[in-house]
Amino acid sequence: MIMQNRFSNDARLAMLTLTCAAALIIALSSTLATEKPLAAAPRESASACAPLSAPTGTIVDVSTVEELEDAVNTATSGTTIRLADGPYNLNGVYLLFDVPNVTLRSASGNRDAVILDGNYLTTEIIQIAASNVTIADLTLREAYYHPIHVMSTASSHTNGTLIYNVHIIDPGQQAIKINPVAGGYFTDNGTVACSHIELTDAGRTQVWNINGSCYTGGLDAHQSRGWVIRDNLVEGFWCASDLSEHGIHLWRGCRDTTIERNTLRNNARGIGLGLATSGSGRTYGDNPCPSASGYVDDWGGVVRNNFVSASSSALFASEYGFDCGICFWNACNARALHNTVYTGDPAHTFSSVEWRFSNTRADIVNNLVNHTMRERDGATATQSGNVTNAQASWFVNAASGDLHLVATATNAIDRVAAPSGVTDDFDGNARPIGAASDVGADEYGTAAPSAVNDLRVTSAITSTGTLTVTLAWTPPTGAVTSTLRYASTFITAGNWNSASALATLSGGAATHTALIPYSSGTIYFAHKSQNASDVWSNLSNIALWPHIDAYLPYVRR
Repeated sequence: MIMQNRFSNDARLAMLTLTCAAALIIALSSTLATEKPLAAAPRESASACAPLSAPTGTIVDVSTVEELEDAVNTATSGTTIRLADGPYNLNGVYLLFDVPNVTLRSASGNRDAVILDGNYLTTEIIQIAASNVTIADLTLREAYYHPIHVMSTASSHTNGTLIYNVHIIDPGQQAIKINPVAGGYFTDNGTVACSHIELTDAGRTQVWNINGSCYTGGLDAHQSRGWVIRDNLVEGFWCASDLSEHGIHLWRGCRDTTIERNTLRNNARGIGLGLATSGSGRTYGDNPCPSASGYVDDWGGVVRNNFVSASSSALFASEYGFDCGICFWNACNARALHNTVYTGDPAHTFSSVEWRFSNTRADIVNNLVNHTMRERDGATATQSGNVTNAQASWFVNAASGDLHLVATATNAIDRVAAPSGVTDDFDGNARPIGAASDVGADEYGTAAPSAVNDLRVTSAITSTGTLTVTLAWTPPTGAVTSTLRYASTFITAGNWNSASALATLSGGAATHTALIPYSSGTIYFAHKSQNASDVWSNLSNIALWPHIDAYLPYVRR
């Protein structure tokens, strides 16, 4: 059993100076060259990953490195730079975004069709030093240091960064670096979403060549508040010796981070809030952790609905193995809610979830794991609803990191109440599906379609003893069938089954005309739908005829 796999904090902190001290390499303009092959990989969680809206404002189309560099250097606020498909060999050229409200994205929207390749000659491919910059629908590979570096300036904050649907391959250091410069201006309220961040076997050797250590990681943020890290796939951040940074890591006074619906596979350390026990991190005037004494490294982050797994025999054979899935170190008011952490080799795993150091205050709730959860060095946590003996057979494919539950995972299904702040699952499906919520990130089953809220009578014609009525509504997503019922009394969920059947239609139906018996009074109409698993939606709004306005008297002036 591995009992203490920890790289020195002092040594780790010393490595952080490398990035800031590095001079940027500026090379001659480059031209397009042959694309390097990209390894196939599964997509990240897709429920909240719709394509971005079409650009507006000034649009600049580019197809060469020279045009790209010029477009970035001359961009004005409101500009969208669109790249034609193809590989762009930067060979030292870097892109500095120092004007706010600028977007860089591919014209096609296919991130794998536009490759900005640093060839380990460009130190940082994209530098963001202005607010509301968007980077989307691209691939970045082989930056000598950071493919994306978000930073403030000596005179302004850098807020509202959006990194969306970006594939980052083989960074020399961290894939995404977020940190302020000295002077009191910060890098807040950004989003990293729907992206794939990976270190391959080939890239892992370059990390050592560049740093002489395993100084790498997926996303690394310092002194930054209000970031959302969601729906990403992060994998491969480990070395044969030495200990890498986390797949996702926020520390040095980060606050109010949301980390949700991510897949992390085969990283030495998965998700981390906090690390250091001393130093000069960001502090906050409202004293968000009054019970803390001395230095706090992270404040108030929530980690929810994530899949974290390790299955690589090479990772397990490395010096530090699978060190931790979710790690709270000197993190006050941290929350780990409804995550699933699975290791294929517990003997070479230190912890699934851990909380460490006396200033750590954590809620560890409804997590599904198959290895030790550890409380260390005076940390405190409120624990409830966790299951620690998960089996590989409970999941669709634990070895590949697909930690969706199967029907036989009865020890995790319908077992808990979701805490405040957890209303959905890994796929964005509403909780609960069934009598109660499931333990872990996945809610087993198929979510019910949304209830129709715009059912209405669009036409009504009476004849002797009959009413010909036309109803209309917006079809709910996921509906396979739609059912309409009517009654002479108000329809509720309780009396739905006793109402008269009007029609059962396809789920995509949006209107229906029917002839029903009618003599007098009010007729009420309601709608429910079913999905492919025969799960019913809630009851719709109630439509009626005659409408109340049919009784308004005619007043003659």
